[in-house]
Amino acid sequence: MHELSKAQMDKIHSASMGILQNVGVRFNNHEAVKIFKKNGFKVSGDVIFFKEMHIQKALETVPSSFELFARNPAKDLNIGGDEFVFAPGYGAPFMLSMDRDQREAVMEDYHNFCKLVQTSRFIDVNGFMMVQPSDVSPQTAHLDMLLSNILLSDKPFMGSPVSGKGAAECVEMASIVWGAEKVRKSPVTISLINSLSPLAYSNEMAASLIELARNGQACIVAALVMAGVSGPITIAGTLAQQNAEVLAGVTLAQLVRPGAPIVYGSASAPTDMRTGSLSIGAPEVSAIVSYTAQIARYYGLPSRGGGCLTDSHIPDIQSGVQSAMGLLMAVGAGINFILHATGILGSYAGMSYEKFLIDEELCGAVRKMVSPVQVDSNTLQEEAVAVVGIGGEYLSQMETLKRCRTEFFLPELMRVREYNIWRTLGGLRADQTAAEVLRNRLQVYEKPPIDRNLEAELVRYVEKRKKS
Repeated sequence: MHELSKAQMDKIHSASMGILQNVGVRFNNHEAVKIFKKNGFKVSGDVIFFKEMHIQKALETVPSSFELFARNPAKDLNIGGDEFVFAPGYGAPFMLSMDRDQREAVMEDYHNFCKLVQTSRFIDVNGFMMVQPSDVSPQTAHLDMLLSNILLSDKPFMGSPVSGKGAAECVEMASIVWGAEKVRKSPVTISLINSLSPLAYSNEMAASLIELARNGQACIVAALVMAGVSGPITIAGTLAQQNAEVLAGVTLAQLVRPGAPIVYGSASAPTDMRTGSLSIGAPEVSAIVSYTAQIARYYGLPSRGGGCLTDSHIPDIQSGVQSAMGLLMAVGAGINFILHATGILGSYAGMSYEKFLIDEELCGAVRKMVSPVQVDSNTLQEEAVAVVGIGGEYLSQMETLKRCRTEFFLPELMRVREYNIWRTLGGLRADQTAAEVLRNRLQVYEKPPIDRNLEAELVRYVEKRKKS
């Protein structure tokens, strides 16, 4: 992928500064406007105008990396630097089956995805809105989802940015688990804050960003610019507008609390000009992901991009090609937080259990692919080469026996078998094998341990908030 030169990066930065200073960004939230006014920003109604010095001052206080704490300390994560983490799909209202059926997602689906994340060898972070459950009240669904996250998995989890109140309730639930003092000092959740392109933030997103930053919780500040519809049709123009929107959100977070952990994010994609639809499987998305990682490094920030993205509605060859292309680019480009790493179909509209498991295996393969090779006296195996000599075999060597289950990546779905054996065993496609694996994964799932009193307190809190 093309590396932007320093001169090109400077031009994108300069264009973004021009947008911020001359056009401004609308914040549809009274508290956000008051914060900007208090700090000497030019304000016209709810439109904020930024000077370059405002942006530079904010960037000085954003940490270049931070630790994200889990309920199980063994699963704490570092976000930033050369590290990357995988998180599942986000925001889908529907479930899509390999039989081409579509139905509304329900809370049981959400529970199942939490269980799949918990039992995954490769997914690092539990999601927030992995699906939008239709069988619970939309006003309190975030409470149900947060409770499921905390009880069914002990990995780090994504928090609730549905509103200022929802963000506050997320912080309160986290405080029950970790204690208020720990939460004030350390990020135990990471939430997705999306701008409203072009050049705006909704009341809910701005309020959530303020609440989460105030409480020291990590936020991914991201833009989804539909190139040609809610932003310029060119990639360069999309990057400049996206950058302006993200930097405006970063600045607000740092005004609220200097040092609040922020990830620079992008979900921008081209518009299919034949249909007017967002195309997240397009090659341009991979290009935007690469450039986003470069721009984030330019500012010294951790980055977020998409992973196994596709426009397909089933886990077919289109899905596989687009997902592999997207994931490889995100990892290769140096994205730190890879959202939508598993399960997404239909341009964010649907989640699929089978696609989740296929993508999960792809995540494992890519992680293995980029793992550094260990070169030392143990791995060079000069002695073994001398013993086997010319024309010998290594299968019976002790080192082969020791390493045969750990040295190479062992896929569960993408099996290597002769044709006759494959046909005898049913001749299954990868998605059909995934359906079998799914049943087993959910059957053997064990809920991670949690203190009974702590669980009871969380349940009481959720019930109380629902009633109020």
